[in-house]
Amino acid sequence: MSRNIGVIDQFLRIVIGLAVIAFALQDGLSIQGWHWIGVFGIVPLLTAFFGFCPAYGVLGISTRRRVRT
Repeated sequence: MSRNIGVIDQFLRIVIGLAVIAFALQDGLSIQGWHWIGVFGIVPLLTAFFGFCPAYGVLGISTRRRVRT
């Protein structure tokens, strides 16, 4: 499992993940209506933390800058 998420992609995933979770918790811990979708904010946070996106792996995409040797 090699890293396939670049720095900008990682930053955007963190911001989006936190925004979705904040949407879910805007009325407290009571998740009613469409606020349950905020639970999915954990996914971009986890992919940003590990630096690996399974969907990118399947599609052969990488936003990580290649290091020249």
